[in-house]
Amino acid sequence: MLGADLPGLHGCRKCPRLVRYIETLAPKRAYRREDYWNAPVPGFGDPRARVCLVGLAPGAHGANRTGRPFTGDGAGDFMYPLLHRAGYASQAEANDAADGLQLRDLYISNAVKCVPPGNKPELAEFENCRPFLEAELNHLCRLRVVILLGQGAFTSYLRMLRAQGVIGRLADYPFAHGASYRPARGPQLVASYHTSRYNVQTGRMTEGMFLDLLSQVRRLAAAESG
Repeated sequence: MLGADLPGLHGCRKCPRLVRYIETLAPKRAYRREDYWNAPVPGFGDPRARVCLVGLAPGAHGANRTGRPFTGDGAGDFMYPLLHRAGYASQAEANDAADGLQLRDLYISNAVKCVPPGNKPELAEFENCRPFLEAELNHLCRLRVVILLGQGAFTSYLRMLRAQGVIGRLADYPFAHGASYRPARGPQLVASYHTSRYNVQTGRMTEGMFLDLLSQVRRLAAAESG
C-alpha cells in the first residue's frame, strides 16, 4: 500500500521517544498544536513513478505540521521549485497538503515517518519504520531508481537491502553525492546530499548540483525502463 493507506502507520506508537517528542513539541509562533499533523507522515506521489526520493524524517515544523514530506520547511522550499523545473512536480510551491501539488513519475517518502528530536533518529527507530518504507517501495510497480537524500537515509536503505539478502557489506557502497549503485536486484540507487537549509546555506548543496542529479536520475530511469 502507498501513503496514507499503509496499514498501521497513522496510529503507530512503536517508538516511545518519538511519541513523547510529538506529544510535547511546542508549535512555532502563530500556530497552535491543533494546526499540526503530529503523527507519522506518509509518503505521497505518483503510484506509477519510476523514481522514489527517500529523505531522513519529517521536519518538526515542516512535514510534522503539514502532514506531507518536505512541505512547509526550508528543505522543501529549495527542492520543490527544482523538481518543478525538472518536470517532476506540477508546481513550484509546496505550502500545505491541500495546495494542489502533484508529482509526476516521482514518489517521495522518508526513512523514518515521525519527527525525531534534533532531527536525529536512533537505530531502533530506523528499524521500526523500515517495514513501512519497504511496503511503499514494493507497491511502486514501475520503480527503477531510488534517490537517497542524505547519509542517514542512504545507510538505512542499505541495511534494508542487507536484511533482504540483496547486498553484503555496507562498506561496498560508500556514500557520495551522485554515486549510483546497481544491487543484485531491485532499483538502482543514487546518493545525494540533503537539501537541508544548512547544506544550502553553506554551499554543500546548490541548485545546479540538484538539477544535475535529477538529470542523472532521469537518464538512469529511462535506461532501466529499456
